[in-house]
Amino acid sequence: MSAINLTFEEMWEKIMACDRKYDGLFFTAVKTTKIYCRPSCRSRKPKKVNVEFYVERHEAEEAGYRACKRCQPELEHSPNIEVVRRVTAYLVNHANKPLELKDIAYHAGLSPYYLERVFKQETEETPRTYLEKIRVDKAAHLLVTTGLTNLEIGYEAGFQSSSNFYKVFKQLKGCSPSEYRRRMTGGAENELD
Repeated sequence: MSAINLTFEEMWEKIMACDRKYDGLFFTAVKTTKIYCRPSCRSRKPKKVNVEFYVERHEAEEAGYRACKRCQPELEHSPNIEVVRRVTAYLVNHANKPLELKDIAYHAGLSPYYLERVFKQETEETPRTYLEKIRVDKAAHLLVTTGLTNLEIGYEAGFQSSSNFYKVFKQLKGCSPSEYRRRMTGGAENELD
């Protein structure tokens, strides 16, 4: 499996949100309990200073961690899970580029129709909606952690037009990017749109 391009802070946000769409892309290990989990694990959240992240399950095990009994990260849940993991890693790593279903399917070695069917069966979403969520997550992170304008953030996150960025962001987060930034930073900065 290929490594994913997420920072510690981005992975931390995913485990705090119990985000299923990142399951299998990385594992959370807690130093104090010596247990590793999936990002979606519903167990009590550890202190940030006690967390390490691993891309591969075996890396966590080699470092002395054991699998969580609640989320069972050592179990594969479906024969298609590896395809979904590869596609998801590809989407995370290429979210800032223009992607079409045929490109994603080509990368996975499947037909577009079959990929969409398998992906939806496993994640309950199409690759397109999944990609939009990844892009919005990236944009939300950038809104809080950078001083980039909303327009710059939209393009950095992979949206090809500002109108699509604003529409999808509002649909998924329930507010505009500017409102989100104000809420999350507690300020009333002036953004250049």
